[in-house]
Amino acid sequence: MVILIILLILAAIYVFLVKPGNRALSGTARRDYAHRGLHTDAPENSLTAFRLAAKAGYGIELDVQLSKDGEVYVFHDYSLERMTGCKAKLSELCSDELDRLRLNGREEQIPRLSQVLGLVGGRVPLLVELKGESTDVSLCPKVDALLSGYRGEYIVESFNPLLLYWYRRNRPEVLRGQLYTNVVKSNGFTPLNLLLTLMAFNFLAKPDFIAYDEKRPGALPVLLTTRLFRRESFVWTVRSRSEYEKRGASFAIFEGFLPNK
Repeated sequence: MVILIILLILAAIYVFLVKPGNRALSGTARRDYAHRGLHTDAPENSLTAFRLAAKAGYGIELDVQLSKDGEVYVFHDYSLERMTGCKAKLSELCSDELDRLRLNGREEQIPRLSQVLGLVGGRVPLLVELKGESTDVSLCPKVDALLSGYRGEYIVESFNPLLLYWYRRNRPEVLRGQLYTNVVKSNGFTPLNLLLTLMAFNFLAKPDFIAYDEKRPGALPVLLTTRLFRRESFVWTVRSRSEYEKRGASFAIFEGFLPNK
């Protein structure tokens, strides 16, 4: 009996920890988003990919991180190697060095967030992923300074709950989402990875929506947040029409096909 009571108490604590915020997506943010732009015929996270997505009327999902000298660039990997051939991390180079690199050997630079905002110009909403591997939240005020002047709709998301906590404390009006995958399976077991996999830091971030790995739709934290607490969700990355049609999430972050074509 004592063991049962202890288990019930632990379950109640866990449900409290994982409980998300209580706001719903609104306006034009309620739609599917092109993963890193439409990049079938252009490099991912490039100005061309974003131009194509905006022209087609899709929301744009993109990734942001800081250069060594504090400029906000749009780039997914922490390492530059896959997309540019450079073996450094983006955070290790200054903006003048980054501007000399080209994406996939094409005449496409790594874009700055300011360039993307000017290009899109509010035509479609943005889903901005805040990249961060540590407790450093210096990316957030830099991104916020740029987005605050943007005349279009945007929402933010991150795997790092501390970045979402910054937004909760400093820009509570901005809708924020917790990205989810099984971090233990991806990066190995540590106490921190276990807590991230359990989505136990939701008490800090209080996310308004969940964006989960398409391989993990039945994970307990996903079920708790989307079914018990009825938060809206995105699923990533949907790569085919068949996956799109059987998705369980409210909306999709897609690539490789056009949902409405």
